[in-house]
Amino acid sequence: MDSIFCYKNPDSAALKGGDLKGLKILIQPNISVAGWPTEAGSKALFDFKALEDATIMQKLRQAGVELLGSTCMSEFGFGLQDSRAGEAVRQNMADVELVLDLMGECRFAASRAAVCSLKPSYGLISQFGLIGLIPSMECCGIISRSLKNILDILKTIAGPDEREYSVPNEKVPDFSLSQIDPQKTTIGVIIEAQNTLSPDQKNMFLSSLEELKRAGFSLKEVSCPEFELFSLVHNIVGSVEASSCAGRYDSVRYGQRVPGVKNWNEMYLQSRNAAFGTLLKSFLIQGAYFQFEKYESFEDACRIRGRLISKMQQLTSEADFLALPVSGRASSDASTPLAETYAQFALTTFANVSGQPVLYLPPAPGAAQAGFQLTGPRLGDARLLALGEYLLNLRQGGR
Repeated sequence: MDSIFCYKNPDSAALKGGDLKGLKILIQPNISVAGWPTEAGSKALFDFKALEDATIMQKLRQAGVELLGSTCMSEFGFGLQDSRAGEAVRQNMADVELVLDLMGECRFAASRAAVCSLKPSYGLISQFGLIGLIPSMECCGIISRSLKNILDILKTIAGPDEREYSVPNEKVPDFSLSQIDPQKTTIGVIIEAQNTLSPDQKNMFLSSLEELKRAGFSLKEVSCPEFELFSLVHNIVGSVEASSCAGRYDSVRYGQRVPGVKNWNEMYLQSRNAAFGTLLKSFLIQGAYFQFEKYESFEDACRIRGRLISKMQQLTSEADFLALPVSGRASSDASTPLAETYAQFALTTFANVSGQPVLYLPPAPGAAQAGFQLTGPRLGDARLLALGEYLLNLRQGGR
């Protein structure tokens, strides 16, 4: 078996009919497909098989996709340790891959594969049947070389779900691509988002901004003085949510039971110790600390989160879009500690905290520039994709 895959569908033929007939799709093994191994990259779910399809899988099946299998992922999607996300798309083995984005994983996977990705707006896509870790911040991201494929997938899987509490009772946005006029479009550049870049990284990002200038867009510097707090808020709030979510893996409801224990408490502790990897244990222990010992810090982080969301809403009212760098490359090293993991994702966590959509565009082939993130207001996914399509067409000599 190819090391990219953790499961290959023995019957991957496309269904008859459907708007996406023949589109080759890969998922991660945290998205439930009835009868498939759904271990979410964790020993805690060893040999677990899904009992029913996730809502997004029901919709994709009805659309006629060709479901190829699932790819290796990090434990519950947190970070990129052991993840092969994006690799199959890079090698043209699949048209699209669905990748959980908790703190920017989908965007980093696209960055290392030099392809496009979209982290959709929070609440736009049902989480029913998706095994995650941070319910208020995670969402199913979409990786592809083609923005048309990303839009087609988004239109198919978006929308209400009576079984899923995270999908608000609101009208699904219009997904038709609007016309982009550079002369009437302002792109904001957050000053503080460049503070952690090395000189080389900053030069590469500025080269990317030159592409936008040459296309005729107006660039405007905007300020978010508390930008670095996005990572801190994610770290505190996310760890508390993760600690609560992971409580189910107690070897009673889910998880492998360690033999030879003397009582239920010993069974619970030793089974969880055996179930989780070092990085996730660190995250869960931290979450338990803020939940039971420093709850006031968790409350403070929640209040700051509200303030940060309001600030991003203000910035997206001052500019049509915002452009941000993606610094470095998230490590897949199993020994990467929690603090370093957060340092690597410092420029991507903002969207998971705020619920905004984010489009990642790779650099132009052969160009001395970096890929970058584009974001806008929540539920502005289609307009974000329209901007990306416009820029990609320019690279190919269109428009």
